[in-house]
Amino acid sequence: MTRVTVMGAGSWGTVFAKVLVDAGCDVVLWGRRGEVVQDVNERHENTEYLPGVRLPEGLRATTDLAGALAGAEFVCLAVPAQTLRENLAAWAPHIPSDAVLVSLMKGIESGTTLRMSEVIAEALGAGPERIAVVCGPNLAMEIARGEPGAAVAACADERTAQRLQATCMTPYFRVYTSTDVIGCELGGAVKNVIALCVGIATGLGFGDSTKALLMTRGLAEITRLGVGLGAQEPTFAGLAGLGDLVATCSSPYSRNRTFGENLGRGMTLEEVIAVTKQTAEGVKSSRPVLTMARRHFVEMPITEVVAAVMHDGVPIEEAYLKLMTRSPKPERYGV
Repeated sequence: MTRVTVMGAGSWGTVFAKVLVDAGCDVVLWGRRGEVVQDVNERHENTEYLPGVRLPEGLRATTDLAGALAGAEFVCLAVPAQTLRENLAAWAPHIPSDAVLVSLMKGIESGTTLRMSEVIAEALGAGPERIAVVCGPNLAMEIARGEPGAAVAACADERTAQRLQATCMTPYFRVYTSTDVIGCELGGAVKNVIALCVGIATGLGFGDSTKALLMTRGLAEITRLGVGLGAQEPTFAGLAGLGDLVATCSSPYSRNRTFGENLGRGMTLEEVIAVTKQTAEGVKSSRPVLTMARRHFVEMPITEVVAAVMHDGVPIEEAYLKLMTRSPKPERYGV
């Protein structure tokens, strides 16, 4: 039985731990907060993040860092992207030297503009054959209910990707493999930025035509950046690209869409942050994504206006006009 540790007892970390148990793994869920861990162990529920979802009795939770990581063959990382580096520094002495490190996060590190796999490599000195990512249109509550879902397990080493695939495949959760780590991570991170814009449009009362416009042109932005950074273009037509984008932009369960929707309805940025219980990764990732795009001379107008609203205090009305009054041009795929 494969031993897997999931680091982070938020909604997606808990759901992925459930998937792993259902796939037949020996799973330990590490959480920082004792009350959440106790809830999982005694009530078999994470009432704070997944109220009403019954968790497998075989899922064990703990606050004991060393005990959680001992003997782990896979270590799945499910913490907010901007805290990853700090967490890894504390966890490093306890992580087995041969464990596969799996990023469940969808963000870009502020300041460095590094993807999560790059942060892992830099912080732990792990080689690419030990670093993998899981991405795709995975809304935690839907997967928790056992609704049919799918994801991509990506690693530069195909055999590692296949091992991870076998570890988390269940009758309701289908997993595909890829070696395009760059494309999968960028698809997962940048779609959050696009979802913020779709949410704003929804909050403003705009309809499906506007949402389709933003999703379609958003996919073009994601593809441009990805190809510019060495990703494989077909990745963005798959689960890690289009699939994740559609789910995040369309669902009321999406944190980023909901965050944007509250802004569009007239709440201030500070007010939305105050009422948002879980991390909307696109808020902080929008600026490093834009920095990355400019460094590689990639045009990303939707990302640009989102970053301006989130970080520069630009009013939504001004950002909207800037986006819609850009110079005319022909439409070409990926442009």
